Amino acid sequence: LEGLDTDEMGYRGPVACSAAGITYRQLDYWARTGLLQPSIRAARGSGSQRLYSFRDILVLKVVKKLLDAGVRIAVSSLQNRGVDDLASITLMSDGASVYECTSTDEVIDLLQGGQGVFGIAVGRVWREVEGSLAELPLERSEPVFVDELAERRRSKLSAS
Repeated sequence: LEGLDTDEMGYRGPVACSAAGITYRQLDYWARTGLLQPSIRAARGSGSQRLYSFRDILVLKVVKKLLDAGVRIAVSSLQNRGVDDLASITLMSDGASVYECTSTDEVIDLLQGGQGVFGIAVGRVWREVEGSLAELPLERSEPVFVDELAERRRSKLSAS
C-alpha cells in the first residue's frame, strides 16, 4: 500500500468476502440493509461494484466473529473509529452487553468481576485481514470507462 492514495483505493466485494470470511450473500445483505455500507464506493445500480476500505473489511471480520458468537452490537460504533483505535481494543461480552477494553487491566477487571464471557482482540483480527489482503487486488474508487457508450451513460447520469 505504500505510495498509494488509500482514500481512493479499495477492495471489491469478493475480495472483502474472502478477507473477512463471509459469503457474498452476507456482504450484499449487510450493505442493502445498511448494517455495513462500503466507505469508498457504494453500489450504483445493476452491474456497479462496491468498493470496501481496509477498515470496512476489518469491521466486517469483527462483526462476523461477534455474530458467530451470538452477540449483536451497534456496528456504527466500530465504523466511527479509526483503524489504529480498532487495533488497540479488545471487545469483551457477557452475552448481553459488549465492553471495549483498551488495556490489559480493563480486561482483568472485567474478568474478575465475572462479567466477561469471551473477547475479540481486534489487533489480531487486523493482522489476519492485513495478511489476507496482502496479495489480493486493490482498485481505484472511480471506475475506468473503456467504451464510448459507458462514458455517455456516466455523463448523462451526472448531468441529471
